[in-house]
Amino acid sequence: MAAKPSIPKGTRDFSPVEMAKRNYIFNTIREVYHLYGFQQIETPSMEMLSTLMGKYGEEGDKLLFKIQNSGDYFSGITDEELLGRNAVKLASKFCEKGLRYDLTVPFARYVVMHRDEITFPFKRYQIQPVWRADRPQKGRYREFYQCDADVVGSDSLLNEVELMQIVDTVFTRFGIRVCIKINNRKILTGIAEIIGEADKIVDITVAIDKLDKIGLDNVNAELKEKGISDEAIAKLQPIILLSGTNAEKLATLKNVLAGSETGIKGVEESEFILNTLAVMGLKNEIELDLTLARGLNYYTGAIFEVKALDVQIGSITGGGRYDNLTGVFGMAGVSGVGISFGADRIFDVLNQLELYPKEAVNGTQLLFVNFGEKEAAFSMEILAKARLAGIRAEIFPDAAKMKKQMSYANAKNIPFVAIVGENEMNEGKAMLKNMETGEQSLVSGEELIKALLK
Repeated sequence: MAAKPSIPKGTRDFSPVEMAKRNYIFNTIREVYHLYGFQQIETPSMEMLSTLMGKYGEEGDKLLFKIQNSGDYFSGITDEELLGRNAVKLASKFCEKGLRYDLTVPFARYVVMHRDEITFPFKRYQIQPVWRADRPQKGRYREFYQCDADVVGSDSLLNEVELMQIVDTVFTRFGIRVCIKINNRKILTGIAEIIGEADKIVDITVAIDKLDKIGLDNVNAELKEKGISDEAIAKLQPIILLSGTNAEKLATLKNVLAGSETGIKGVEESEFILNTLAVMGLKNEIELDLTLARGLNYYTGAIFEVKALDVQIGSITGGGRYDNLTGVFGMAGVSGVGISFGADRIFDVLNQLELYPKEAVNGTQLLFVNFGEKEAAFSMEILAKARLAGIRAEIFPDAAKMKKQMSYANAKNIPFVAIVGENEMNEGKAMLKNMETGEQSLVSGEELIKALLK
């Protein structure tokens, strides 16, 4: 007996209903991106490993899916190297390509390669899958979609403001209550300077970023493990646990970071973004959160993260400013800022909160029952007109028993069924049945279309 097929852990199949829901998510985000002047691009699923490696920090590099070279990938490898069983070294010989980890680094590569065709500032969006060799768990997948928007070629903080407006608009349309968290890597750099550990900024941000997941004690233990002194850790506590309104936090930070030029610059940037948004009438809360660090090394300014308020799940959107990402590809001086919606987590949130509008998941609106060749030919004429009017309609392909055809309509949640038998044909009409109420009415083709368009 053949083995039952399976799929890799951390991946999922999606049914027609689930795909309708996912397309509702993608289409909503796409519509909002268009409102703000963003244009769509696509990049390949695989990139050269040289493009991807070293852009996500040590932890990110470990999560890259590498693609084995085709052909004789043993050529050029010595017996000594094989027997040494050094996985990292061997992978660098076996693999030249990898699946993309996110959409931002491929976008930076795209900008550098197509710089002569691009008009700056360049506002692009991208809705494509990404892959991470992570441990699968609730809300965390190995294959998932990101819905990114980035602006490159502009230093203006108005870009940050507009991206936060996009986030607010998207989640308002979804009906999901969220808290938009904002911080600035310059503030974190300033904190590292003030506590005397400026060279440990990456270790500090990676640890702080885990505060929600592992708690303060474990964060402190990780900081100590990284060689950060007890005195510096003690100085860090009141800063990362700072509370109050956004204005109160900013006022405190101005005093605390007075000795750090970089830190004060981060405070000023955050103040501009928050003050500008305060008069924009956002529907969702926006909070300055000093524990927000975003583990990725390429962020240099404002950073964002979005948490759903009514569901226990990780970040459902994130992003930030990166001033030097294209520099690693030989194109210095191009500043960028972007956000990424986690479509798979949003899918889970909308499911849990049952927030999908009914019309988003409805497929076929009208099914014509098939009683035979003549009846089908008659039905096909009305069917063609219904489709021209924008009604999603189909005919059962076989002249099967009525029970089977009605079961098909029920299984697909088709709200209306058109029944055309000999009597209906003689009158040039169809019997339209409302599957929810059970009501039936004899209607002409035109009347049928009007009833469905209501």
